[in-house]
Amino acid sequence: MMPKTDDLVLFAQVIELGSFSKAADANGLTNSVVSKRIARLEKELGSTLIHRTTRRLTLSEAGQVLYQHARLVAQAAQEAFDAVTGYSQSLQGHIRMSVPTISGELLLAEAVAEFCELHPAISVDMSLDNRFVDLIGEGYDLVIRTGHLDDSNLIARHILDSNWTICAAPAYISRRGKPRVPEDLLQHSCLIYSYQESGARDWLFNRHGEIYPLRVSGNFSTDNAAALRKAALAGHGLAYMPRCLVYPDLQAGRLVELLPRQVGKILGIYAVYPYSRQPPRKIKLLIEHIRSRYMDIKHYF
Repeated sequence: MMPKTDDLVLFAQVIELGSFSKAADANGLTNSVVSKRIARLEKELGSTLIHRTTRRLTLSEAGQVLYQHARLVAQAAQEAFDAVTGYSQSLQGHIRMSVPTISGELLLAEAVAEFCELHPAISVDMSLDNRFVDLIGEGYDLVIRTGHLDDSNLIARHILDSNWTICAAPAYISRRGKPRVPEDLLQHSCLIYSYQESGARDWLFNRHGEIYPLRVSGNFSTDNAAALRKAALAGHGLAYMPRCLVYPDLQAGRLVELLPRQVGKILGIYAVYPYSRQPPRKIKLLIEHIRSRYMDIKHYF
């Protein structure tokens, strides 16, 4: 038997909202009706879709596959309804998003809260997480990602590029001297940022238009950018990190930028969402709002 389209839509809502009760409230149903309809869907497909615990819902492997398609069915149904009723001119609903910790603390927490104030009928659940989340498998509508995009099931909108910098406190430079060429770093104490997509000790440099790595050494490493910045401010070594994180420190002279024309690490910042012919209008507007806030402080990057 072919599953009913409205059951697929309800299944997608249960996952997106995170509970049977929230999906029930959104549709004016009782919890038992929602539970029965999901159970009917599982019976028709012959697979368990959702593992239920007292605290959370977890998708089975079959559930993850179905959710990828069910959310597109739900979106297509909403677009069809919008086209007839003109409902697309109003904005409401829920957005689940994940952003990197640095960007979240630097500007996105304020930017997204401002977006919610501008659009009271939209709710946003924003997670700050440095890992590359599984956007589809974990049910995110939007992810701000720094780095590279490989998944063909996703669409990426480039926002801007993030330049990295090498910096140190004036006290450290007074004590150890200022490096003039990248190879001078081999004689310095380098603070290691262990959260990177490539070798944390392989710092990238630009020589005649070619990017090359230089392996540095140091006995302090951390996966937290804020901790790295504090260690640099305290004069314990040279730090290699996103420039936006230390821009105010560089302007105030608390840190000094080193080898600025030779550092070769630049990463794109992207707004990423699942592939579909037409993303929801609320997602497009949120992306534009976020992009405008990045542009406001693009000099940080």
